[in-house]
Amino acid sequence: MTSHVMPTYARLPVSFERGEGAWLWDAEGKRYLDALCGISVCNLGHAHPAVTAAIVTQAGRLLHTSNLYRVANQEALADALSAAAGMDNVFFCNSGAEANEAAIKLARKHGHAKGVDKPAIVVMEGSFHGRTLATLSATGNRKIQEGFEPLVEGFVRVPYGDAEAVAAVDDSDVVAVLVEPVQGEGGVRIPALGYLKRLREICDQRGWLLVLDEVQTGMGRTGALFAFQQEGIVPDVLTLAKALGNGVPIGACLARGAAALVLTAGKHGSTFGGNPLACAAGLAVLDTLREERLPERARLLGASIADNLRAAFAGNPHVVEVRHLGLMIGVQLDRPCGALVALALEQGLLINVTSDTTIRLLPPLILSDEDAVRLAGLVGSLVNAYTQPNNL
Repeated sequence: MTSHVMPTYARLPVSFERGEGAWLWDAEGKRYLDALCGISVCNLGHAHPAVTAAIVTQAGRLLHTSNLYRVANQEALADALSAAAGMDNVFFCNSGAEANEAAIKLARKHGHAKGVDKPAIVVMEGSFHGRTLATLSATGNRKIQEGFEPLVEGFVRVPYGDAEAVAAVDDSDVVAVLVEPVQGEGGVRIPALGYLKRLREICDQRGWLLVLDEVQTGMGRTGALFAFQQEGIVPDVLTLAKALGNGVPIGACLARGAAALVLTAGKHGSTFGGNPLACAAGLAVLDTLREERLPERARLLGASIADNLRAAFAGNPHVVEVRHLGLMIGVQLDRPCGALVALALEQGLLINVTSDTTIRLLPPLILSDEDAVRLAGLVGSLVNAYTQPNNL
């Protein structure tokens, strides 16, 4: 069948009709365990009652008025997020790329206010910040940048996980550091504990803004509401999206201190950003994460799944490492393993392979203990069968 959708994705041969909790059903009624949840979007699973009720109620009242007027839900969500993250204010948009775009603009304008003519931002190798021209330029992946030159200037790149490489940057134009607490698209790369704390110290010493991209790590995924809270620091700028709306498009750029004073009337905007519907969903998500103590559940479940995976791979020389922070789990093999995505689909399991050699697991935070065991068992069996000598 001919499709009029631009072929920007190599889509798998399945279409889902409904979902409940950690499970999805296709048009033929086959059930799939969702260990990707929309790439860390549906952290509360599918059709969560609280989110559904919030969306239905708000849709029956008001969808959109624009940011020319006050939006009560937007102000309530800004208050709740600022209190939870220790920030001062929030700019709402529609995606992670837009949230990071806002953060880049904020950092540049902050630099100009300090008298820097060409503000630069330190970014990391292997990073992913989005597909707009500025966020694509900040991203540390040459493959996805190819063909979109000329890229946006003003980024200084250093190795990820090496805080001293940041300290060694000798550039008077630098005004900020942009970093992911865990690199998701980069292969579920988790820096050593203390990395963010050291970056905070460096930024304080140099007068730079610390900008954390928590689009994938935020909203309970790593075992805390925000990953930075596990290091006892607070960034100057924080970006969120994905799980904030549990499937309803919403992004947020939070700021504090001097950074919170940068974006004033006329300096940035979004037609749909922070509309009543999206913010109703965001409020329901934030309330549910707290009420059900889901960040803590992510921490415990992630440790359990990782332990079960390591046990399943004992003696398999082709599994390089199982790493995790909460329910952000990576299984790295010693060779490309993209074929596992389709093999898992056949077995009724949704996974992802990123950075060619790493299986990325991002199951919902509401995953049951039984399904957590099932997930580890399925992945263990698939990988062990895939790495048998006759398959290599």
